[in-house]
Amino acid sequence: MSLAIVDAREWQNMFDLRTGAKVDAVGPRVEMMRAVLKKFPYPGDMDPGSNRWVSDIALDLIGTYHPRFVFLNYAQQYFSIRYSAMDEAEQKRTISDLFAEVERFVRLSGFTPLVVGRGGMTPLLDFIDLSKLDGLAIATHWSVMYAGLHGPSEADLRTLADHPHIRMVVERKEMLRLFEGSPDEALRLPEYLLVAKKGYAFKTVSSVMRRPTMIHEADDYIPLHTPLGAVNDITAIRSLIEDNLKDHRIALIFLEGVGTNDFLLPLAPCRNGKEWYCHEPGAGQYLTITSGRHRVFDYPSGYKSYSETVGEKEYPLSGYFTSLPSDTIGEAIPDRSIAVGNNSMFMHTVTGADLCVECFARNLSNQGALGVIHRQGK
Repeated sequence: MSLAIVDAREWQNMFDLRTGAKVDAVGPRVEMMRAVLKKFPYPGDMDPGSNRWVSDIALDLIGTYHPRFVFLNYAQQYFSIRYSAMDEAEQKRTISDLFAEVERFVRLSGFTPLVVGRGGMTPLLDFIDLSKLDGLAIATHWSVMYAGLHGPSEADLRTLADHPHIRMVVERKEMLRLFEGSPDEALRLPEYLLVAKKGYAFKTVSSVMRRPTMIHEADDYIPLHTPLGAVNDITAIRSLIEDNLKDHRIALIFLEGVGTNDFLLPLAPCRNGKEWYCHEPGAGQYLTITSGRHRVFDYPSGYKSYSETVGEKEYPLSGYFTSLPSDTIGEAIPDRSIAVGNNSMFMHTVTGADLCVECFARNLSNQGALGVIHRQGK
């Protein structure tokens, strides 16, 4: 059973991660997690100290749990650039502060870094409103470039084909061809995948996030820095880590909202997709990296999560996830591992790490921090 501890500063509660039921548990890992959550309250998504919070918790757990693999996610700069009206100088200072924090963590931890920028940011030019279509259009909160379309009319397809801000209308069978999908995986896909042009974001009846000033890009190539060697595709990052864990303690560090033009370390460009498809910085990109293979069917753009939920949703603290993805690097390696990040929901779902700490925030609303204990026996 995976345990989840929610820390809201004034109180802590423990739950069964799968069912959401309150539980009581004791043990060294539980006490370790309770202590680190109490010691480091989450300052907020856009707070200047948010990235330092990530480093401080990771350093604390390194000192007490002694992991060999660390997964970090720094996201404060992404939220600030996305929702604040920054000029170019302010954006550069924000990115510079981020890299200074990464350097501080690497220096104090002694871990060998593998730093990945998840893709750059671009100004929002306009929304593509899909709410008036006959069919059902779905765009997830973290997707701007892609939307899924279910049950479209012929009029819908003509309208979309002629839309000046839509780059592609892709049939389901093309996604199945490109990623060798199975019949079961086909059931999770929309009938059509819509692809926006750069600077445009889809708006659907399910779009409830606050309006951004900047949006992320789905870059063909994303930057990677590490002394461990070069890889030319994000699917090769996992094997690079596994091949070097015997001789190095490794930190896989993700930087939200950072592309090749913003990356302040020596870099190698890394392919971020296949043929015409590029991964947005969401669950699919994370899982592609942590599993070493393209993962576009777990939670695809346009996924109707409610269609697979019968009765009470399992994993109620895990956002739209209805199960924990398998074959992640933290699950596979025999070494101890931790994951810490200020991009909520993802640390405990996509990494497979033994111990995970993340902000517990939704739509910039700070509800505290979440600690998850996936295993206590290592």
